[in-house]
Amino acid sequence: MLEVINDFLSGKVLIVLIVGLGGYFTIRSRFVQFRHFFHMFAVFRDSLRSSAGQLSSFQALMLSLAGRVGAGNIAGVGIAVTLGGPGAVFWMWVTALVGMASSFFECSLGQLYKRCDAEGQFRGGPSYYIQHGLGKRWLGMIMAVLLLVTFGFAFNGLQSHAVTHSLNDAFKISPSYAGVGLAILLGLVFVGGIKRIAKVADLLVPIKTLVYIAVTLYVIGVQFEHVPHMLMTIVKSAFGMDEVFGGLIGSAIVMGVKRGVFANEAGLGSAPNVAAVAQVEHPVAQGVVQAFSVFLDTFVICTCTALLILLSGFYTPG
Repeated sequence: MLEVINDFLSGKVLIVLIVGLGGYFTIRSRFVQFRHFFHMFAVFRDSLRSSAGQLSSFQALMLSLAGRVGAGNIAGVGIAVTLGGPGAVFWMWVTALVGMASSFFECSLGQLYKRCDAEGQFRGGPSYYIQHGLGKRWLGMIMAVLLLVTFGFAFNGLQSHAVTHSLNDAFKISPSYAGVGLAILLGLVFVGGIKRIAKVADLLVPIKTLVYIAVTLYVIGVQFEHVPHMLMTIVKSAFGMDEVFGGLIGSAIVMGVKRGVFANEAGLGSAPNVAAVAQVEHPVAQGVVQAFSVFLDTFVICTCTALLILLSGFYTPG
């Protein structure tokens, strides 16, 4: 019974809500993610500035990327390609395109309805703009509980599982020891509050992102002559036009959307909590920056992973 409910919610309902609402936001904003695409880079450059005692827009971006970039960009992409074929990558792109609009709106709202606490730190997110924007305090409380359970336990559990078992597979480190070590390291960061978390993310996220992209691009570059054909295969199989992957079109859509959302988290309500803590000149500036993070997460990192898998010579559709 639970499996049936899960398949229904994470399949049909998820696709309709994420893609449908993302498309709605795209149209209502007159395709904001396309009109202001190059402006995102200018805002990203300006985000490096910080106000005294407050987090910069860049630090908020690194915090959100720390949450977005993880197992979903590696294992998640592998699962999507294995079960949905190369076409799943195309539907991950579609999810990211409309997700950029969703992220723009949710993070702009996070800035617009944020509040300053007794210690002078900003707080905000879906619970705040639901309460103060819609006037639905009860709904904001429900959203807060759902976010706490989802990201406090479920998502963290998935990431921890990926880390501990990867260490076990690569270095034969017991998952129990790896889990304890991971908990200690994270605890040392968390006790410093949001500022220490931001400083660590500010240091580690650019390094891990650039190193991963550089390594994957090197491997892809070695087989660059096969890249155009592989990109064509991704597009053709997304619409069932490829003779090998034509029967996977349904799985491609479902897996592409599911894994795309898991990778970039656009529309899930996690990024606005981070976006709200930044000091910016205008709420929309943080919306633009966070939309850029969705682009970076999916179109750059996930695409690198997908091409790495498809060009490896070991890919076998599930």
